[in-house]
This record gives sequence, structure tokens and C-alpha cells, in this order.
Amino acid sequence: MSTVDRRVTKPSALKVPVLRKSASIFAALGDETRLRMVAALCAGGAMSIAQLTAGTDITRQAVTKHLLVLAEAGLVRDVKQGRERLWEFEPSHLEEARRSLEAIALQWDQALARLKSFVEK
Repeated sequence: MSTVDRRVTKPSALKVPVLRKSASIFAALGDETRLRMVAALCAGGAMSIAQLTAGTDITRQAVTKHLLVLAEAGLVRDVKQGRERLWEFEPSHLEEARRSLEAIALQWDQALARLKSFVEK
């Protein structure tokens, strides 16, 4: 009976600092309200807090807190236009998180291939 190859290929994309950054992105997007806000900013471009709260029962203060969490994760940034503060989506950090997910998926694919090979022997 052969043994399972226990070596795990660790793609360079899974280095600790990248995982930490991705974790904060996933945590920020784990809240339904924040996920909706990111979707709105992706679809509608830069928006004010008033625009983000329009048609919802969420207070401006709550939206501000959610935006600050998203900004800390690097998903949104604010820009001043005159006296107004607009918020816009920042896609670069989400791309990092996507690469982390792809690297994790690759590890799962490799593990499943090893399991399949073991079972078939």
C-alpha cells in the first residue's frame, strides 16, 4: 500500500502579509450592508453618504462607520468635490483577495488530485 504524498505546494501568493490583507477584505465584505455598499459603488460610481442612504433605513452615521471599515480594508476611498465628500470603489485590493482565493483553490485542486491518485491505486 502506498502512502499519500503529504507535500503541499505553497504558491507565493499565500505569503502571510497577503493573507492578512485578504482576511481584512473578506471580513469587511462579510457584512451584508458593506457588501451592498460596495456593489452600489461598483455599479453607480462615486457616491455621497446621502446617496448611499437613499431608500434605506440605515442612518448616515451607520453608513459612515461601514465606509470607514471598507476604507481600512482598502476597498473604498473618499474624494472631496467642493464641500461634498464622495466615496468610490478601489478595485486593486479586491484583486489581491481574488488572487488569494485562486491560490487556495489551486491547493485544494492539488490535494484532491493526490487523494484521487491514492484512491485509484
